[in-house]
Amino acid sequence: MSEFLVQHLIGSVVNALDSQPNKSDLRRSLLKAREALHPTLWKEKSDRICDHLRHWPTFQQAKTVLVYFSFRNEPDLGRLLRTGKRWGFPRCVAKDMHWHLWMPSGSIPLQTGTYGIPEPHPTAPVIRPQDVDLILVPSVACDVRGYRLGYGGGYYDRMLIEPEWRSKPTLGIVFEFARLPKLPTDPWDRPLQGICTEAGLFLRH
Repeated sequence: MSEFLVQHLIGSVVNALDSQPNKSDLRRSLLKAREALHPTLWKEKSDRICDHLRHWPTFQQAKTVLVYFSFRNEPDLGRLLRTGKRWGFPRCVAKDMHWHLWMPSGSIPLQTGTYGIPEPHPTAPVIRPQDVDLILVPSVACDVRGYRLGYGGGYYDRMLIEPEWRSKPTLGIVFEFARLPKLPTDPWDRPLQGICTEAGLFLRH
């Protein structure tokens, strides 16, 4: 798809924000814009996000990082997997996420999860909350306050309110067009500590 079409779709998102949409309508518009990105542009933007993360001291110091497999044109963080950290990926079990260690060079294969997303095999080593240094959170959108719009399943919402996860650094990963002034929120929503887009790193103070 052309950059012109993407900009047109982004314009529809901005118009939707002006009319105070619900989360479902906003999610639909943003996903349509993201899925319209040309593969070359998608890769360029994803690579810039990886570069910003690699230069961030918190990322550099982290030993165990929770991440995700790109789904529906989410920013691809695959380049980071060569940085020698311990990588945790989620496996969805009922309404919860179980985190497992997975490395591209490992011998344990991936499997296809409930939503068609690759996920670790149940026999892969489990990652405990106390071992996690940073969580890179996939998002449909984030706003400048740190609030996140996800896919509606509530997996990260349920996880991040648990006591063992509340103090962990959390960073929403989105393309710049999905970094918005203000998202509609619910009482249970908790802001992330920052956002990373191809334009840079934006941390809450």
